[in-house]
Amino acid sequence: MTLEIYIKELLYRYDCVIVPDFGGFVTNNKPARIVGNTFLPPYKQITFNSLLQNNDGLLANHIASVDKMPYKSAVNFIHFEVEAWIDKLMEESLELQGIGTLVMENDTIHFEPEAQTNYLTSSFGLSSYISESIQRNTDVVTVKKEQEVVLVNQRQIYKEQVEEIEKKAQTLLVTKTSKKSSNFLKYAAIFVLSSSILGLLGTKMYQDNLEKKQVIALQKEQKLRETQIQEATFVIENPLPTITLNTVAPVDKYFIIAGAFRNKANAEKKVKQLTKKGFEAKIIGKNKWNLTQVAFSSYATLNEANKNLNIIKKNIAKDAWLLIK
Repeated sequence: MTLEIYIKELLYRYDCVIVPDFGGFVTNNKPARIVGNTFLPPYKQITFNSLLQNNDGLLANHIASVDKMPYKSAVNFIHFEVEAWIDKLMEESLELQGIGTLVMENDTIHFEPEAQTNYLTSSFGLSSYISESIQRNTDVVTVKKEQEVVLVNQRQIYKEQVEEIEKKAQTLLVTKTSKKSSNFLKYAAIFVLSSSILGLLGTKMYQDNLEKKQVIALQKEQKLRETQIQEATFVIENPLPTITLNTVAPVDKYFIIAGAFRNKANAEKKVKQLTKKGFEAKIIGKNKWNLTQVAFSSYATLNEANKNLNIIKKNIAKDAWLLIK
């Protein structure tokens, strides 16, 4: 198997996998996020630190255990793989399947992680989800239009019925009695038509009135909720006096020393080198032997200073030491 396969297996279980004489792959847990309409689960973000090069034994022991080989053979395997990686980086980009792509620019390795593999075991089985856009419902508008069409059609039907009744009534105008009968039929037809139209109009007015009552009821309920919220607001009749605290930013008094120089120009050169590697390096003055001291970084608490001192001594400078001012 290739070296990146062993690294991938360890990234599921550990937050840092160091490849000796090359660099370390460090993971950080990231929460779920939304990109456009896509919901993405929590994941492990992979970064690369070229300063982590000392062999901590994790990768070599894993290879030796999986392939049933001596530890020294596993170390040699890693060494040959790293040499091949460096040779390739000198000419082109190095793609580690399932991990990311590394590119060498101006003696600095840049890393772009691969986004398809999720090394966070608690998110196993969770995939991205795309939310579809919401479609607005137009059924209500369609129903209202249909009701209006039905009302117009019914009016037309009643009008035609009245005209038909009037034609029949005119043929009966022979005597006074028949005239009265025709007038009665005419008024009866008009009454029927008016009652039907008023009935339809009354139904529509009833529905409109019901909607208005519902709106008024909702407005009253909303106003009542607002009143309850206002009454529930915490009001302190005798508030305590305001206390103003003048905070002072913590002062750094713990310094991890990178070296002391008789020539100040050499000290400034050292600061530039450390700054380029990502440290907040600075000159912190001269010691009692009149040597200019350069610090990797400074800290406000002893615990934080000791933690970073151990990392620097293990991976960068064994002779680094802590100065307390």
